[in-house]
Amino acid sequence: MANIDLDVHAHLAPINPARLAGLPGARWLAQEGVLELDGHRIGLAALFRPERLLAWMDEHGIGRALVSIPPPLYRQELDAPRALEWAGYVNDELLALGAAHDRFGPMLHLPLEHPGLLDELCARHENAAFEGVALAAGGRPDILYSSSVYEPLWRWLDRRRAFVFLHPGACGDGRLSSFYLENLVGNPYETAVAATHLVMAGVPARFPGIQFCLAHAGGVFASLVGRLERGFDTDRPGVDQEVERPLQAARRFQVDCIAHHPSMLRLARDVFGEHSVRFGSDWPFPMGTTP
Repeated sequence: MANIDLDVHAHLAPINPARLAGLPGARWLAQEGVLELDGHRIGLAALFRPERLLAWMDEHGIGRALVSIPPPLYRQELDAPRALEWAGYVNDELLALGAAHDRFGPMLHLPLEHPGLLDELCARHENAAFEGVALAAGGRPDILYSSSVYEPLWRWLDRRRAFVFLHPGACGDGRLSSFYLENLVGNPYETAVAATHLVMAGVPARFPGIQFCLAHAGGVFASLVGRLERGFDTDRPGVDQEVERPLQAARRFQVDCIAHHPSMLRLARDVFGEHSVRFGSDWPFPMGTTP
């Protein structure tokens, strides 16, 4: 049996039937064990059962898990008032899970698609017992991690020395709508785009207190970082030579171990550093891994 202190990548969908009943677009179908959001049905039963995650952790010798909501719960199409209401619900319920089970570390959901809400959400949770935040990598074309609109968020997270988990949201590339490619190709691509915007804007170097962690072994970022470095070497248009170079900036990231191939895991260790590769399961999704 493995002996793993922490799983940085586990998901739960907290269910509070009474509160869900008052949220537009959300329905908990108790008899079916299905959460319906905006007409989409989410029926992966383990997502709604914290005790199943605890049992799985016991089975595999995992001490604790950082828990975030899965992408089907991001609801990035909501307008600002409903996004604020939804973030309030999922964050309150994740914090309640953490209070009830000390082996869960709640990861707050912050909707980057509405930067005007971030100050309020950060202030609301200033003294909350959370262990990090989970941000959607992509999902909408207006989410650019290099944008100055996120500077107040980076300052707040830097001050708290926060663990910040970047997880892909929806993929907006219609070419990937077949063959499950939105997940198989879109997920690692979206993570790489988010990480690259951070690097090219110098965010990790300017806010060294933030512990950025990239899902799925960093997506395809590790495969691209050499090309990014070459862009600096050859002074390509738009490349700011004053920011920290990509190969050095990559050492500021942590990643989970979900690489799906030994060579990609070796590459992640080479690019990010041996001690920057953390165990992550993506529980309970089938694209995840076990110890």
